[in-house]
Amino acid sequence: MSDPTGAGHLDQVLLLAGAVVTLCTAAGFIWRATRSARQLAAKVEDFVDDWTGTDDRPGVPGRPGVMTRLSTIEQQLVEVQHELHPNSGSSLRDAVDRVDQRTAHLDPP
Repeated sequence: MSDPTGAGHLDQVLLLAGAVVTLCTAAGFIWRATRSARQLAAKVEDFVDDWTGTDDRPGVPGRPGVMTRLSTIEQQLVEVQHELHPNSGSSLRDAVDRVDQRTAHLDPP
C-alpha cells in the first residue's frame, strides 16, 4: 500500500501538485478575506495624506494640509470682514457710504 499508483515518481508529483493547489487555494482565501482590510487601510492613508498634506513630487504639485488651508481661509475672512465694516475710511463699506452721501442729493426722499 506504500505505492498506490505503482509508479513512485508519479506519486511524488501528485502529492506535490496537491500541496501546491492547497497552498494556492489557501492564499486565495486569505487574499479575499483581507481585501476589506486593505481597502480600509488605503482610505485611511488617503485621509491622513489629506489631513497632513503632501510634498511636491516630480510632475505632481504638493498640497497643503487641512490646518494650513483653514488658516488661509481664516485670514481671507478677516480681510473680507475688514472691507465690510466702516473703519478709518479705507474699507469698501466706507467707499459705498461716501458714494451714497454724494448721490443723496440727486434723488431726494
